[in-house]
Amino acid sequence: MKDIYSILNRLEIKYKKYEHPAVFTVEEAKKHDTGNGSYNKSIFLRNQKETNFYLVLTLGSKKLDLKGLAVFLNDSKLSFASPEKMMKYLGLTPGSVSPFGLINDVDKVVQVIVDEELLKFDKQGYHPNINTATLIISTEDLKKFLNWTKNKVTYKSL
Repeated sequence: MKDIYSILNRLEIKYKKYEHPAVFTVEEAKKHDTGNGSYNKSIFLRNQKETNFYLVLTLGSKKLDLKGLAVFLNDSKLSFASPEKMMKYLGLTPGSVSPFGLINDVDKVVQVIVDEELLKFDKQGYHPNINTATLIISTEDLKKFLNWTKNKVTYKSL
């Protein structure tokens, strides 16, 4: 498995690492001060036929409109992808979903949808592919990382 820290260092992306007990939800994460005001969530979705996979990055406080997102993407009904597909495409387990998992998507199958509201924040916090830590990076560096992955990235108000 690829090492996210060596990739971030190679890309000259500065990060601050906060270690904490395993967290599975935004509410659990809020109990541990990571210096990240936005409390983001990463959601791994699939279409009905499991032909398209999406990683959605949005604010932890938002309720995602899956029907509206499916219409925007011109795709069939969206739902959560299985742990097996999560492992296959992102190399991650439930609770540790993060854009950093894209380092494991060698075939660039996963499309990324970034909520434009996240761009209002200077910093972003995501798990380093395990849910016992959070890495805080600048929003500009998140964009730099996403560009580096070569996955299709769409910025949209969700």
